[in-house]
Amino acid sequence: MNYALATRTTSLLPPPQSTTPRLAQAAVLYSRVRGQIPKLEWDSFADDAIAIERLKGEHDAIVLAHNYQTPEIFHGVADIVGDSLALAREAEKTSASVIVLAGVHFMAETAKILNPSKTVLIPDVRAGCSLADSITAADVRALKAAHPGVPVVTYVNTSAEVKAETDVCCTSGNAKKVVEAITREWGVDRVIMIPDKYLAANIGAETGIEMITWDGACEVHERFTPADIAEYREAMPGVAVLAHPECPPEVVAAADYSGSTAGIADYISLRRPAKAVLITECSMADNIAALNPRTEFLRPCNLCPHMKRITLGGIRRSLETMTFEVLVDPAVASRARLAVERMLAI
Repeated sequence: MNYALATRTTSLLPPPQSTTPRLAQAAVLYSRVRGQIPKLEWDSFADDAIAIERLKGEHDAIVLAHNYQTPEIFHGVADIVGDSLALAREAEKTSASVIVLAGVHFMAETAKILNPSKTVLIPDVRAGCSLADSITAADVRALKAAHPGVPVVTYVNTSAEVKAETDVCCTSGNAKKVVEAITREWGVDRVIMIPDKYLAANIGAETGIEMITWDGACEVHERFTPADIAEYREAMPGVAVLAHPECPPEVVAAADYSGSTAGIADYISLRRPAKAVLITECSMADNIAALNPRTEFLRPCNLCPHMKRITLGGIRRSLETMTFEVLVDPAVASRARLAVERMLAI
């Protein structure tokens, strides 16, 4: 099974009109998270989880959750889970009328760009991204003016306005393929790759293609160092070190494998290392460990403060009040959609 993307096509709960007692409903939902969340802790989540399942039915809604979400969301109420590429693909395919994005704002914007007629909600508008905040559309226009004829590859961790100035988008999972494809198409040997300077450096080292970069970085991944990896290897001899490509190049070089959250999940599920440490956001290890009980995980903890703004209670309030709706100017969305669709086609 590819753990980068999991889909629940049916709810485990009875329909909203059922008279099944609350305790029975809570028990059914707890079966999803048993082993990840103690029963006593789950009791504090149960009312929200039951309400979310009911509200999804009432509003024809679906919950998309990123791999960095906490277990009560990721395993408990999400209908589709995955990395940013998987969520973009599924957002485009869903027939639901309402999409609740349990992730950060740029992911909700991407879902809206691909689904202009649907209602897209984010439970907390403060769930931003250091990468998206690091660059503006004006910055991209200035880069293009300084480097005419060079294609712009933009990481999906950006605003709709930035995507609208872009030739093609990419994720950490498909960045190499996108960069190689566009350089062949344009007949060039360099690209403007924004805004993550570390992802650009790592893809440049892997492909040999010249990267014109921007000084942006993920506040979670840039904190890891090669010294950290040395400590992890000393603490757990034989551990497989898996790093996200948003980490600095010297961290990626010290790891055994580098890949997107989807790639890391697949590495664990397919290769089944006895011991592993994930050089990425905390909840990623929690969620993968639940699916791979035979692997022992060392869990360094760098939290994404933006992802953690999304809570079970927030998702419930979002569906109860139909807030916060994510809107994108149609003129911006149509241009940004081209860049996202080119990525999906690649």
